[in-house]
Amino acid sequence: MIPPLDPTRQYQALKTELDAAVLELLASGQYILGPAVEKFENSAAGVLGVQHAIGVANGTDALQLVLQAHGIGPGDEVIVPPFTFIATAEVVSLLGATPVFCDIEDDTLCLDASLLESKITPRTKAIIPVHLFGHPADMSAINAIASTHNLLVLEDAAQAWGAKLQVAGGWKNCGALGDIASFSFYPTKNLGACGEGGLICTDDDTLAEKCKMLRTHGQRRRYIHDEIGINSRLHGMQAAILNVKLPHVDGWNDLRRSHAARFNAAFADLDLQLPVERENAHHIYHQYTFRVDAARRDAICESLTEDGIGWAVYYPVPLHLQPVYENLGYHAGDFPVTEQAAKEVISLPVFPELREDELQSIIAATRRALS
Repeated sequence: MIPPLDPTRQYQALKTELDAAVLELLASGQYILGPAVEKFENSAAGVLGVQHAIGVANGTDALQLVLQAHGIGPGDEVIVPPFTFIATAEVVSLLGATPVFCDIEDDTLCLDASLLESKITPRTKAIIPVHLFGHPADMSAINAIASTHNLLVLEDAAQAWGAKLQVAGGWKNCGALGDIASFSFYPTKNLGACGEGGLICTDDDTLAEKCKMLRTHGQRRRYIHDEIGINSRLHGMQAAILNVKLPHVDGWNDLRRSHAARFNAAFADLDLQLPVERENAHHIYHQYTFRVDAARRDAICESLTEDGIGWAVYYPVPLHLQPVYENLGYHAGDFPVTEQAAKEVISLPVFPELREDELQSIIAATRRALS
């Protein structure tokens, strides 16, 4: 069976470095925040091209802390896409605010900026575009609309470490395209820890300082608490692991892009919708996701399973149709692009450690399944 992802292969490739880093961290006793975290924060900020990088416990906390630092709470609205992991909307609800869903683009599956104006009300305080599957959202259009309405733009870059967008003739990293951004280092990500981890990135000094305070129970000085915060500190162990992995991510992303190009060429004559990469975007293929006729998807997935090919469906039930959001009053048909995509998407293994024979097997099995 070729799995959707096999993190043990990455560990084996870096075993000597990772083992040494972990043992050094254990010997140091600096397990929460500390020098390893500071090193990773500084390195990450340099790679992304931002002034501040703040390590937190996970990607969900990163989103929540940013919204809390911006003062978002009951009575406020935050615009999010309905085709993403629930964390993007969940954090809005946890703060007592209301997620307002806005449909996605048919090709990139990212937030459709052309629909944003219709979702903005006097209660709107922020927009959370998601760089879904590693393709950047249309940040130039989103930022322009946000600026007009004085809204915070929080990039959900959980799936997009290394993705870039061409802006004003130059390339900028996802994570440096809005007012502030969040990353996840869940083990399945392109830059993954060996457990949970997250990061907040921004050039805004005030927001950065407040996020640092809120991640440690709302304290700026020890035992002096200015606000109600949470306990969300990046563990030194995960930072030590991320410090080892960080220099390798670009190479891993290049391999993902190479695998995706192989798949695109091999499937070009089949009846499916291939993933896109816009001319001004650098896609890093956190997922290689194509679309098929909804009526055929189950049979295609069954065929892949029979041939030993791992696959996944992200995401089968859009957020506006989740039971937890029934109270918001959305119905089937409200977001047609999202709902159609949810019925059609399939993701294939694309992780960088795939062997040549495995790539050939994935291609052959997919062609059989779609024939």
